[in-house]
Amino acid sequence: MKYDTENFDSLDVIDNDKNHVWHHLSQHKPYEKNDPMVIVHGKGLRVWDIKGNEYLDAVSGAVWTVNVGYGRTEIADAVRDQLVKMNYFAQTAGNIPGALFAKKLIDKMPGMSRVYYSNSGSEANEKAFKLVRQIAHKKYGGKKTKILYRDRDYHGTTIATLSATGQFERKNQYGPFVPDFVEVPHCCEYRAQIDASGEEYGVWAANEIEKVILAEGPETVGALCLEPITAGGGVIEAPEGYWARVQEICRQYDILLHIDEVVCGLGRTGKWFGYQHYNIQPDIVTMAKGVASGYAAISCTVTTEAVFEAFKEDEDPRMGYFRDISTFGGCTAGPAAALVNMQIIEDENLLENTTVQGEYLLKKLKELMDKHPIIGDVRGKGLFAGFELVKDRVTKEPVDESVVIAVAGHCMANGVIIGRTNRSFKEHNNTVCLAPSLIITRDEIDIVVKAIDGALTAVCSNM
Repeated sequence: MKYDTENFDSLDVIDNDKNHVWHHLSQHKPYEKNDPMVIVHGKGLRVWDIKGNEYLDAVSGAVWTVNVGYGRTEIADAVRDQLVKMNYFAQTAGNIPGALFAKKLIDKMPGMSRVYYSNSGSEANEKAFKLVRQIAHKKYGGKKTKILYRDRDYHGTTIATLSATGQFERKNQYGPFVPDFVEVPHCCEYRAQIDASGEEYGVWAANEIEKVILAEGPETVGALCLEPITAGGGVIEAPEGYWARVQEICRQYDILLHIDEVVCGLGRTGKWFGYQHYNIQPDIVTMAKGVASGYAAISCTVTTEAVFEAFKEDEDPRMGYFRDISTFGGCTAGPAAALVNMQIIEDENLLENTTVQGEYLLKKLKELMDKHPIIGDVRGKGLFAGFELVKDRVTKEPVDESVVIAVAGHCMANGVIIGRTNRSFKEHNNTVCLAPSLIITRDEIDIVVKAIDGALTAVCSNM
């Protein structure tokens, strides 16, 4: 039996979708009068919906995932061939693409040693939290169970990962949360909590983490979980001095440094991983999204050998190992896709393209800032950029979320898909986010910027 996805009745598909599919992050009441968007085809940076409309996708699948672009037959072929040969066996045993990709990945991550497979970023972070908690019991008498997370950072959609998320509206209505997750202050220089900037502010923000550790008791804190660049919280890069001080603090108090690379990993910022810009050595790194560019589900929790060794030394061999399993961590499609995905990034010099085109993108956005007073700040690294929309540059008062929705809607109506902070905060849902595939060209960046320019002009004229 074969389902025909080439020849279909579009009205039937739309009707089936409206009646039976529960979409992510969507209020479905508007679908009673309007049709949902159904994407049927993609090539390069462009996608087409079921009604024939073409869009340039400037956010890599809406959630920053399709790093090497749509329509990569070489990845699809590798997945198909692997699934026919051997599709699945629990990760209690090994498989060929899993072993090969683990080695290829570790080669890109000096100081890291072991790869634990699962199927989503949320799950990768859950595994990291479980590692920290088990180490607390094995090594510290159950005391170092607390995990620190940063205001504005996001780490996933499960109850535990939401417990480690610094975004009020993401968490609202889902409590009570898991105990022993403790928030530390953000490091957004544009929204600085004190009158300081640059390295002075960066060191201050890191020292605020130390204050939290001391207040909680260093003997109770097991890990600090941070995004290298805050993603959904507004595309925030830490100022100079921040990361060096963060690592120093973690080493001083025997705290594991967990870097969440679910968004930044696999080239998004111009290096294989975002943390590699800052000369730090994490103990745990988690990743998903761009690992296979969305061609198969895969996530990785990567650790140092020291973390791995902690689960080999125990007086009770029945209980001392990492007693965890991820069902689809044993699916071979993920590492098979990831191997080819990484090879494409290497063969097509996409890290270099990300750096070059990313600099051009930031330059063009800053030109928009000169033209549109509504833009209060432009920031980013590589092909990961954001800009805040404000009512007044002096007060920095954010625009209402409806304004950002209108800007994104205008771009969509003109064939360009952009991102935004989406019901994450009480009042700071005012950042437009851009994360195009790493294959983007200068001409395509011009198309994106032109659409944003037109949207800002149109929306501001109605304010």
